[in-house]
Amino acid sequence: MRGPRRPKSGGGRLEQVLSEAQRDREKRAAGYRDRALKIYPPICARCGREFSGIRLRELTVHHKDHNHDNNPPDGSNWELLCIYCHDMEHQRYVDDEGNEYEPQADERDSYSTYRPFAALKDLLKDKK
Repeated sequence: MRGPRRPKSGGGRLEQVLSEAQRDREKRAAGYRDRALKIYPPICARCGREFSGIRLRELTVHHKDHNHDNNPPDGSNWELLCIYCHDMEHQRYVDDEGNEYEPQADERDSYSTYRPFAALKDLLKDKK
């Protein structure tokens, strides 16, 4: 069985450019990941799970402003998230892109905006 056909001319150059880009990306990612792991404790900033040993690879660096080129030396644009919380954060960002809703200051830093006991005080007043 034969594999996919490669273009006869220019294919080598394209592969070279792609491999260089991939190498540069991995190098850049390794640099800020190592720095973030030195600055922050190995704990997910969202769910609070702690990571160590081989499980440390499940902890990722999330860029708060979603710009992977914004890597200040003090790590102020980073937070460590587990792979699950990181995926959820990016999905939330994608979902919110088309919305005009702007969360309030207290909602921006909150993991969930749902407040189950918000009306409890009023409900208890009615019972008296």
